Amino acid sequence: MIMRHLITIFAMLLSLTAMAVEPTSMTAGEPDSTACDTCCNGVSKTYWIKQLIDNGFRIHDERVCYPRFPRFCLNVYNWGDRTFNSYDTAYVVGTGKNWKLQGKSYNWMETSTITIPKQSSVNMHSDLYSDAGFSLNFMAVSIGYMWNINKLFTDPTNRRTFNFDFTCSRFSLNYQSVSSTGGMIITQFGDYNNGHRLHYKFDDCSTDSKTLDVYWFFNHYRYSQAAAYSYSKYQLRNAGTPLVGFNFTEQHIKMNFNGMPAIMLEHSPLESNEYQSDYRSYCAMGGYSYNWVLKPRRWLINATGMVAVGYRQLISSGDERDSKSRVANNFKINIAAVYNHKALFAAFTARGMGYVNYNMGDLSHLNTIISFTAAVGMRF
Repeated sequence: MIMRHLITIFAMLLSLTAMAVEPTSMTAGEPDSTACDTCCNGVSKTYWIKQLIDNGFRIHDERVCYPRFPRFCLNVYNWGDRTFNSYDTAYVVGTGKNWKLQGKSYNWMETSTITIPKQSSVNMHSDLYSDAGFSLNFMAVSIGYMWNINKLFTDPTNRRTFNFDFTCSRFSLNYQSVSSTGGMIITQFGDYNNGHRLHYKFDDCSTDSKTLDVYWFFNHYRYSQAAAYSYSKYQLRNAGTPLVGFNFTEQHIKMNFNGMPAIMLEHSPLESNEYQSDYRSYCAMGGYSYNWVLKPRRWLINATGMVAVGYRQLISSGDERDSKSRVANNFKINIAAVYNHKALFAAFTARGMGYVNYNMGDLSHLNTIISFTAAVGMRF
């Protein structure tokens, strides 16, 4: 019963979806509008939902009696599919399945490096944060849940992540929000311990990052981002594409070193024991992505690299927080490996995002977020 209710919910959401991510070749056999107007007479307005459930959600089945608004939504989807989701079938094809059920392990960590030229640096990284869960996908609609695995083994850090992705053949959109309080480990603090590596637990810090990326695939007929990261396509031949787009980033970073031992503070390279950085950046982004097909419909490897340069409005650390404008430098690296076997798939993805922040004087701050994802699932 629970699964049947979930399927019904998906059907209702489908009626409000303007675009999805299935191959254009499925547009054959769209329902005839005249026939639907006639067949819907004398039947329930929700009868089409039952028909979709009974036929395995074949949305282009001519026997489905769509009312006017769901049929309009289907026509909009068909238009969007033709316009934004068409490929050269010698290079990219669909999987032939609308549903995906997958289990996922998501692991991430932060690093932070504050550098003062001709002096020294402060280096730190977070613990490895781990989440695990599952998701059920139908075309562009997904429902799932993730559990905080760190709670099972250690005292949990106050942290939060949110990620939204949309990918079609022509462009990709990604929004990510990451925040954490405490849980950092200082590995270098000026010339303390003769500048050698150390391990000091540091909790008086917080980071809040929000990032929006939108980028265009130039070779969108032969290259598929979805084959490497959404598992809804098969890349049949090697193909790559230049990328160009827009990046928006907002970050708030706070660190208070006053609670550290006095002997360590004597070696601090910072002018103040309190550090704060708040900024927004607006960048043009460019890069390249490539899919290596080791075996069609079986093994796929992807590598993507992008750099962003633009305008950053910065509020410097200290009691007098002066608004300053700086050049923004961000970068993003993604690596993915996908294995397909009939309806089954397994994938590993590594992502890295870096933000170079030029603060007061000669001080520079490099903040990175690194994540690793492992997924296994099936299509049906």
